[in-house]
Amino acid sequence: MKSKKTVLSNANHLVLDKIEDLGDAHVGTSIDTPMRKNAFDLSDEDKINKIEAHFREIMDTLGLDLTDDSLKGTPYRVAKMYVKEIFSGLDPKNKPRVAMFDNKYNYSQMLVEKGINVQSTCEHHFLPIYGNAHVAYISNGSVIGLSKINRIVEYYCKRPQVQERLTIQIANELKTALGSDDVAVYIDAQHMCVQARGVEDKGSSTVTSEYCGKFLEDENLRKEFLAAVHGSIS
Repeated sequence: MKSKKTVLSNANHLVLDKIEDLGDAHVGTSIDTPMRKNAFDLSDEDKINKIEAHFREIMDTLGLDLTDDSLKGTPYRVAKMYVKEIFSGLDPKNKPRVAMFDNKYNYSQMLVEKGINVQSTCEHHFLPIYGNAHVAYISNGSVIGLSKINRIVEYYCKRPQVQERLTIQIANELKTALGSDDVAVYIDAQHMCVQARGVEDKGSSTVTSEYCGKFLEDENLRKEFLAAVHGSIS
């Protein structure tokens, strides 16, 4: 007969195995980034102070000598980087303002912005995701400043992410800004959680896409978009 301690230990291992499987499968739980309701009660400075203390504890637990000149400033640098840089997209105050203009040229074909830099962080292992996003839309009377497309991609990249969610969030934000469903987003990215740990496959990349409105309904339009993405338009 198994002891209560053995049963609990086995149960804990099953939970940990499930957590690890979910992370390796890159499973996301929602389209919205999971956030607590009180996520912004602390100021940026308070968050930096707390993260610095916790990261100092992590480094100490790993056995690193935090009195060393090269290491003693690392906890603060990491904390500041998390709050002010790579996870700044969690805070709505950093959301880019989107300038819209009348489509005075009456341009009615798709507009493609390709090769937009993607630099994000996998929410399962907090390792980098990097690659390119390609975005297209068809104007319904308004056009968006080109740089704002890049800013929207950057904003949603600067948070812990799953690539599928990132793709949908960018598409949804563009649809809202443009007041149109005629949007397409295609992301080709590499994940350091695949390259640097686990399977350690350094040659693979992940492709996700979101087609809305006319891009979903019209196969020829999708093909034209993909031809533009892959540089095969004659």
